[in-house]
Amino acid sequence: MGGKVGVALALMLLTLFSSSSRVDSRIRHYKFTVVRKNTTRLCASKPIITVNGKFPGPTLYAREDDTVIVRVVNHVTDNVTIHWHGVRQLRTGWADGPAYITQCPIQTGQSYIYKFTLTGQRGTLLWHAHINWQRATVHGAIVILPRLGVPYPFPEPHKEEIIILGEWWKADVEAVINQAMQAGLPPNVSDAHTINGLPGPSPNCSYAGYSLHVESGKTYLLRIINAAVNEELFFKIAGHHLTVVEVDAAYTKPFKTDTVFIGPGQTTTALLAADRPAGNYIIAISPFMDTIVATDNQIATATLRYDGAAPSAAAAAVAADIPARNATAVTAAFMDGLRSLSPGGGAVPAGDVDHSLLFAIGVGVNPCASCANGSRVVAGINNVSFVMPATALLQARYYNVTGVYTADFPAAPPAPYDYTGAAPANMRTTTGTRVYRVEYNATVQIVLQGTAVIAPESHPTHLHGFNFYAVGRGVGNYDPINDPKRFNLDDPVERNTISVPTGGWTAIRFRADNPGMWFLHCHLEVHTTWGLKMAFLVENGKGPNQSILPPPKDLPKC
Repeated sequence: MGGKVGVALALMLLTLFSSSSRVDSRIRHYKFTVVRKNTTRLCASKPIITVNGKFPGPTLYAREDDTVIVRVVNHVTDNVTIHWHGVRQLRTGWADGPAYITQCPIQTGQSYIYKFTLTGQRGTLLWHAHINWQRATVHGAIVILPRLGVPYPFPEPHKEEIIILGEWWKADVEAVINQAMQAGLPPNVSDAHTINGLPGPSPNCSYAGYSLHVESGKTYLLRIINAAVNEELFFKIAGHHLTVVEVDAAYTKPFKTDTVFIGPGQTTTALLAADRPAGNYIIAISPFMDTIVATDNQIATATLRYDGAAPSAAAAAVAADIPARNATAVTAAFMDGLRSLSPGGGAVPAGDVDHSLLFAIGVGVNPCASCANGSRVVAGINNVSFVMPATALLQARYYNVTGVYTADFPAAPPAPYDYTGAAPANMRTTTGTRVYRVEYNATVQIVLQGTAVIAPESHPTHLHGFNFYAVGRGVGNYDPINDPKRFNLDDPVERNTISVPTGGWTAIRFRADNPGMWFLHCHLEVHTTWGLKMAFLVENGKGPNQSILPPPKDLPKC
């Protein structure tokens, strides 16, 4: 752990949230009770689904190589699952959490114990619901501390702070998406953004904002998490720079910036030097969208307050210079600045790959007789809109249940076209529950190619079960001859969620050393709902520790 104050705070919270009182314990016990709680402080009075009555939910603290046991109890009328976003789940796919992919959901009055080991990971991640749109309010932080005695690879901070970014709807969020699906149209955008559950003053949703108190001359470690449902965000602190040292629980070479670009599901850990004149400074988040797609354009604010500065209204604080909504250059500069600190010899798969995949991702339009315009907006990968099964894919695989899925997901678009040019005449997608089969320990390269059907759009894409290296990125259509010549195989950033640029592509590589059924999907929840998702079936290996573990006895049934 870093500074002494940081150690004391982290260990205090370990004791608070874990049933174990020994700070050096290798097993961390938590209980997450899912309940509805009425809230009156955000925009409108309404009951929301929460964990332990908190919004955002409790922080899960552990150390690298610890085993985490979380008993989730469902006390709401909705089915529930929890996904430990970014946790690799080595051989423990049963604990990954996406409904109908690795488990059936936890039904009302039932419980399920998630058990997993944090192997070789340290840093900031998040947990969230992984069914319907529940993650709008069911989410929280995961902080993985280094092993005892192992320091951070950056200057020790005086203190650590968790900052969770989100979205808020005045209406019930499930009603919002259900109405949109019935109409075949995009859903209403959120009414406000939030910083640690609070929007700050806003025309649509006004309430007092979060305050971050600092001492002059001290350095703070900010663990920034984007738990928003549908929006990539800019994060700024007026008058201050941040030094990024980790993203998605993977250390980076120190990178100084005045603006953090962060997509849903991504985390960014950065050092903040409290080196400005004492006073109040605005912390602000705002949406990024460089195309015609609608967003919630409300800016959420909080306050960075130096000790000794008089409490004041936000208007009296130093304002942040918010990037334009379509500030593509700002997003590109941020992503270009991220480099792995020490990927290690052979960690980045180089040379020939075993599976070279081209995934064209985007939206389409299918006929719908009952919808408002006789059509429905859909989304897909390689022209396939994924259909959620009634039986979890991993259970079907383990128990040899036939008829649940087919292992024939296309490795490339079945009918190539100008992906970032004019839309094809036929914008329909096919439907099916199709997975892509990969042998154990194979090297996989995926080029995520954005499309311009209806409108080009940035897609924050999340792969379960693995970290990957982002080896290349570009605008326009991917060139399989020339673009690989410019790949970065020396120090590419390591992530679990990556933004595919609007009208462009991103190339990622990973080694399939984790057997199981692993979801890949756009982390804009509206696109996931529309079908922009698929799954990898990674086969068992031949060694004694290369097969998925047996399912737990309390695995939920569909």
